[in-house]
Amino acid sequence: MDSPWIFTAFRAPADPEAAPEALREMRSLRARILFDQGRRPAFRSHAGDRPDDQPDRQPQDHGAWHFTARRARDGVHGAPLGYVRLLTPATASLYQSREFLGSEHYEEVLRTENLKPETVFEHSRLVVEPRARKLGLGLHLNALAVAAAHELGAAAMIGTSGTADGQDRFHGHFGFHPVPGTRRYVEKYTEDVVILLHRAEEGAGEHTALVDAYRLLFRHDLLAEADLDADPECGLTCEPESDSGTDSAPVFAVPHRGPASGGTAPRRLTAIGPSDPHRWKPVLFQPTRHDDRVALAALLNTGAVREVADTIEAQLAELIRAREPDRDFDAEALAAAGRDQTEGVQLWDYGTWAWYPWSGRLVHVLPREEFRLVRTDRNRGKIDRPEQRRLLDKRVGVIGLSVGNSAALTLAQEGVAGAFKLADFDTLSVSNLNRLRAGLHQIGVNKAVLAARQMFEIDPYLDIEIFPGGLTEDTVKEFFLGGHGPIDLLVEECDTPWVKLAAREAARDLGVPVVMDANDRGLLDVERFDREPHRPLLHGLLGSMTAEDCLDLTFAERVDLILAMVGPDQVSPALAASIPKIGRTLSSWPQLASGVALGGALVTEAARRILLGGPCASGRFYVDLEELIAPDRSRVA
Repeated sequence: MDSPWIFTAFRAPADPEAAPEALREMRSLRARILFDQGRRPAFRSHAGDRPDDQPDRQPQDHGAWHFTARRARDGVHGAPLGYVRLLTPATASLYQSREFLGSEHYEEVLRTENLKPETVFEHSRLVVEPRARKLGLGLHLNALAVAAAHELGAAAMIGTSGTADGQDRFHGHFGFHPVPGTRRYVEKYTEDVVILLHRAEEGAGEHTALVDAYRLLFRHDLLAEADLDADPECGLTCEPESDSGTDSAPVFAVPHRGPASGGTAPRRLTAIGPSDPHRWKPVLFQPTRHDDRVALAALLNTGAVREVADTIEAQLAELIRAREPDRDFDAEALAAAGRDQTEGVQLWDYGTWAWYPWSGRLVHVLPREEFRLVRTDRNRGKIDRPEQRRLLDKRVGVIGLSVGNSAALTLAQEGVAGAFKLADFDTLSVSNLNRLRAGLHQIGVNKAVLAARQMFEIDPYLDIEIFPGGLTEDTVKEFFLGGHGPIDLLVEECDTPWVKLAAREAARDLGVPVVMDANDRGLLDVERFDREPHRPLLHGLLGSMTAEDCLDLTFAERVDLILAMVGPDQVSPALAASIPKIGRTLSSWPQLASGVALGGALVTEAARRILLGGPCASGRFYVDLEELIAPDRSRVA
């Protein structure tokens, strides 16, 4: 449940006259998002005010729980970026769902569903700032509200939902379902509105694990119904923050549970929770450390482990043979060498146990250095061990994890870099499965998350950072220089012109070489900004065009610009014939898995040469399979 957000929580007083500054701030946030930048611009009055600005227009706020998300940077909490409201049965007379249905129909729904009014909570007003969308913040806020309701003893949650932009479908992923007979067109919303109902006993749909993980963060005594009339500042387990902008409302951070390289497991870790489809980092346990052993035992006791893969004996045998390939080990000699290797430590305690929360697998692996020695043993003769160690000290950035997925995985498999930064805002869709190695069960997963998981399953000791919002003006510096360290090489595989140019501008300024595969005719593009700091971007094909010039392009203009980047005279006949059809009979650029796989190989070869100081000059190189395997190119008589 890794998350970059800091959440605050408070319960507003029931007295409208006692509204704290935090509530006024939340109203302003909601009003700005909903009515200035969102779905309801027509809700402004003739005087220009917005409904959420007026205390008397939102009586549901009083007595409700309010959850806010902020991003923490360098220890300072920024402005609020998202919000959700949770009403309790104590203010059930104010529920929007009751107002929408009318009291008689509302009570009839509860009777039909066999629900007691005192166990039904209402959730509403989920909003996210535009600049924070597509990052999963709405999902975390929704999970937080559902988790709080469950922790407070809710038997059910109810609420109104629009349908035009898929709000109802979003809530459906959390186990909310439409109540029959409640959908109707509302003129002031210009869309159908429906009542949704959620039963706590049925979990939270596909996000049950995430909701359950948030429940672990709550102190039940502070969220209990008995405390509803207490100080509004009490709430979630946290430490008050004077600079949070919420009247010292409680603040808590989602725990970061990445690889524990060089450190011990967090103290007092007694439970990890069920396998979680939203996490992308493994948790590493070294049982020879006391805290790790306790945490590993606790994990096994949760029932979250679906599969244990313990092949340590076979891995030990491979390690021993890799060190002495010229020796013929019999069973007794192999066992003796194994005892020497483990230095008397029991096999269960030897090495590392890697817990993969998204699959529920617990995997036993050799210690880091021994594991990597064995894993890259077959590279020797082409990449010898001193070169392997040099490569593992490198950090590679990959932008665009559709075509770039092949490059990222091949780099990881070959051991070309031990650290990565992955950036992509998009999620896996069915149409991606023609070229991206993934399964149907991963539809909807962010592509950077997907690649990170796949790479960690190859090597759990990798250092990976992800940018699930893609590369933006706000994240360019962080991507190139921040986090765990600067990148040594960039692999650029996206199809957004602004990103292509902005990334190259930053790379040239910082002296970072750039490698790109164009997925047509086996085109490999190399720009050695590390050697040529004044080299024109994309070999000068776009003249003096900058990233700023690429903003607000139409779809047709984007297609034309990308074609210019590739070189209209160099594309394959098949692609040339397809370009006029894009946006008409073709949904996007045609791409094939074979071309993507070839591109991954070409990028990895170029990256390895560059990072090891081998021969690899700036330029464009074609490995055109259509030409290379033409019948007249056969070398057999």
